[in-house]
Amino acid sequence: MTEWDVKKLRILRTLRDRGTVTATAEALLMTPSAVSQQLTNLAKQLGVDLLEAQGRRVRLTDAAHLVLRHAEAVFAQLERAEAELTGYLRGEAGEVRVAAFSTAVPALVVPVVRLLRAEDRPGPDVRVREAEAAQAYELLTAGEVDLALSLAAHAPTARDPRFSLFPLLADPLDVALPAGHALADAPGLRLADLAADRWIFGGSGPWSEITTAACEAAGFVPEQAHSAAGWTAILALVEAGMGVALVPRMASREQRREGVVMRVLEADRPRRHVVAAVRHGAESGPAVARVLAALTETARSFS
Repeated sequence: MTEWDVKKLRILRTLRDRGTVTATAEALLMTPSAVSQQLTNLAKQLGVDLLEAQGRRVRLTDAAHLVLRHAEAVFAQLERAEAELTGYLRGEAGEVRVAAFSTAVPALVVPVVRLLRAEDRPGPDVRVREAEAAQAYELLTAGEVDLALSLAAHAPTARDPRFSLFPLLADPLDVALPAGHALADAPGLRLADLAADRWIFGGSGPWSEITTAACEAAGFVPEQAHSAAGWTAILALVEAGMGVALVPRMASREQRREGVVMRVLEADRPRRHVVAAVRHGAESGPAVARVLAALTETARSFS
């Protein structure tokens, strides 16, 4: 019977995800020669070629991809087994490490912690790490966090066998105007009404993409007058009359300024979608399941 070595299979999966032996070695805290040796041994154990040369790099063979398709089911079952064992040993009061983007920490994670603490039974110990999507999913893959919160646009696809995804909410995008703006009190305000205004958003990254996409859907390209990524800075610039900005409601709830008028865009209804992700199979663990349930309940307040 063919011998399946889980440790070596994880190395092969990391090579698929990282692309090179060097990057795989760095991710797993191994030497490149050790990575190569482990994969050579795995190929001998399975009786198939797993790698083939492609210039100075290597690529996975069709056989390697076939092996990984089945290995993902093994990894998911091991996650379920570990979750059940943890639940058996600790009950539901285990530790859940959460990686979340900046606005999700005060808007979602902190209320979840408060909700769990208010329950009559002991709750999981939630450990928080602020991280944007790329880093959050690297941490999740590496087993350094148990749950990742990100925007759906930057999450893996639902077909990715490594993760289970849970849609949480559609966060409305409101427009922030200076208090003295001519349209601050205008009825039925639409994004297109602000096409001639100067806009404030980051020079790159998710928020730049979201702002640009929302405005283009409304029929115009926003003129970027100022570049800022943090909501404190963006709203300070708006309050000073230096431009207008789209602001997610999750952020505007935490950032209040007297000189800024927040207007709901009922006609356009721009949204950004937030999801939670865990390693496939880990959602059956009692502690992770309780955190997911609390996240779902907290997310309802944004409907």
